[in-house]
Amino acid sequence: MKKLLTTYYLLLTTCILGACTFQTKHRGYIFPEDADAQISTVKTTVDLEEKFGTPMAKTVYGQPVWIYYGADENYHGPFPLTYSDRTVLLVWVSGNNVVKTKILKDKDLPDVRIAAGATPIPAEIQLNVFEELLNNIGRFSPAGLGQ
Repeated sequence: MKKLLTTYYLLLTTCILGACTFQTKHRGYIFPEDADAQISTVKTTVDLEEKFGTPMAKTVYGQPVWIYYGADENYHGPFPLTYSDRTVLLVWVSGNNVVKTKILKDKDLPDVRIAAGATPIPAEIQLNVFEELLNNIGRFSPAGLGQ
């Protein structure tokens, strides 16, 4: 009985410690340590793409801005996901020339909080499970009829 109890405690301890692992995954661009020095030498979009690659996003409206983003996702077992080493590189472009650059680190980025709940949609129709099932009757053609 004592061996069984010891085995149980050992198994329980292993499961608890296994859930408390720490893991970091990098998302986005991995910026070099000397990113400030490298970006200061960039004068054209060709140089920019050679050093940093294609941007993650480009603005559609207003002055063209190329955006590069990178962050580390930190997993701490059952605790909430956290981010560290967040970096954003903003590059203002005019034609093929780089006009202005700005690197934002963690302390420069605003703390954005996501609102709880859902965004209301105008003219939204909310159906329960039974209404959803009955609503789909007759909507789909049988497989293989080519309609």
